[in-house]
Amino acid sequence: MNPNQQYAEGQMKSSEELGQLIHKAIKKIGGKKENDLCKFLPAHGGGYMHHFTLRKMKTESPAELGEMIEKFIIHPEQPGRVSPKPRAARGSRKKRDVITLTRGDLDRMLDLARQVGDKEMVAKLSPKKSPATLKRELIKTIKEGRVDPELWQAYAEILNTHNTPNAATPYTTANLQTAGR
Repeated sequence: MNPNQQYAEGQMKSSEELGQLIHKAIKKIGGKKENDLCKFLPAHGGGYMHHFTLRKMKTESPAELGEMIEKFIIHPEQPGRVSPKPRAARGSRKKRDVITLTRGDLDRMLDLARQVGDKEMVAKLSPKKSPATLKRELIKTIKEGRVDPELWQAYAEILNTHNTPNAATPYTTANLQTAGR
């Protein structure tokens, strides 16, 4: 029985024989190292075999590796390269279940949360400004002679959520309207 028949039948006698078969396959494909064989051996999940898998098969299932080398490299006159596993483009791996909301959508949701009285949702959806920034903007609008109810509401909410000692009475837009009369 010649050595090629032994490999084909899965009767590997030693790792030395597998080493000789690998060396013969490397010569046939014109490679320089073992990893060059990977591009000629198909993987189970499609594409060519990973070099870690080749190394693992050398020790864990040398008979199967020998059969694969025989079948895909040694026996064919001109061994064919296995095409790589098809992969998705880099930009297409984004999460598809993430909802993107426009500023208008967020404003409508914020108004609905205010109407319902859901303070937690209002806090999550409100643009985050410091109390000092809100106070400056509020003073600026008052000096300009105009009243911005949304700005006052944001200022009142931030003071109510922080529970500052200066906030003896809760600030609301109703207080603003009575103060302006």
